[in-house]
Amino acid sequence: MRIGVIGTGRIGTFHANTLSRHRDVGSLILTDVDPARAQELAQRLGETAAPGVDEIFKWGVDAVVITAATSAHAELIGRAARSGLPVFCEKPIALDLPGTLQAISEVETAGTVLQMGFQRRFDTGYTGAREAVRAGRLGRLHTVRAITSDQAPPPAAYLPLSGGLYRDTLIHDFDALRWVTGREVVDVYAAGSDAGPGMFREAGDIDTAAVVLALDDGTLATATATRLNGAGYDVRMELAGERDQITVGLDDRTPIASTEPAGPPAASKPWTGFLERFGPAYEAELAAFIEVVRGERANPCDGREALQALRIAEACELSRRERRPVRLGEIPGGRDLGA
Repeated sequence: MRIGVIGTGRIGTFHANTLSRHRDVGSLILTDVDPARAQELAQRLGETAAPGVDEIFKWGVDAVVITAATSAHAELIGRAARSGLPVFCEKPIALDLPGTLQAISEVETAGTVLQMGFQRRFDTGYTGAREAVRAGRLGRLHTVRAITSDQAPPPAAYLPLSGGLYRDTLIHDFDALRWVTGREVVDVYAAGSDAGPGMFREAGDIDTAAVVLALDDGTLATATATRLNGAGYDVRMELAGERDQITVGLDDRTPIASTEPAGPPAASKPWTGFLERFGPAYEAELAAFIEVVRGERANPCDGREALQALRIAEACELSRRERRPVRLGEIPGGRDLGA
C-alpha cells in the first residue's frame, strides 16, 4: 500500500513514523508547505518527498493522510474524494459548519471513506469506560466530568488559526462524551475566561473554559479545559452511576496531587503533552485506517461523527457569546433530540 501524507509538522511526523513501520504500508509520499521539512523527514524514514500536493495525486497513492493546517482540510478532503481515494484526516474537517458539510457531501457523493482523527476512541482507558457503561456496570449513569488541561499554551501565532478552545481542544471531550455514553447532547451552557496571557485576548480566544451539557437521557456532564496547567498534561473523564463510578486517565503520571495525609504522592514524571499521553492510541487509529482501506473493518469515526462534535463546539461558542443556554437544535447539521 502506498500512502500520501500531506503535512509533516509535529503530528504529521508522528503519523509518518507510524505508517513507515506498518507491515501493510509499502511506501509513503510526503509533502508539506515547507518542502525542506518534508524532504528531511523523507530522508530520515527512507521514503519519498513530493514538491507539492499535486504530486501526491499525480504520482499515484492508495490512500491519503491529511495532517496539514486546518484551513486546508476541507479542500484536501474534497480533492481526495473526487480522486476516489480514502482519507484519514486530523480533526476538524473545517473550522465552520458550511465547510464541514460541503466536505462530507463530497465524500458521500463520491462514495469514498473519510476517517477522522479522534484518537481517544482508541485509548484503552476510554475504551474501558465505554465497555463499562454499555455493560451496565455503573447502573444508571447520572454524571460525567471531562477534563483537558494543557501544560503550556501553544505559540501565539497558532491561536488565530486554531478555531478557539472549544473547537480545538474541547471538541475531543465532546466526541468522547458521545462515544463513551452512546447518548446525544441536547443543550449546553458555556463560559470562558481570557484572564491569562494577553495573547489570548489579542486573538479573540479564551485560555480556560467550562461547559455544562445535558444529554438526551437526563445525564448531566461538565467539560473543562485550560491552556495553562503548569503541573502537566491532564486528560481525564469521570463517570458516576447509581451503582459505581470510574475514572479514565488516572495513573502514576497524572499531574495531580492530593492534600490528604495518606493520599497518593504527586507524579514524579507527569505527562507533558498529547503525543506522549496518547501515543499508542494514535498508532491504533492509523492501524484501523489501514484495515478500513483494505476492507477489513467498518469506519470507526466518519465525517458525520466529527460533525456532531463540531456542532457541540459551535453551540458552546454561541452560548459563551450570548451568555445563554443553547439547544443543539439551533445548530445546523443535526436534529433536536428533545429534552
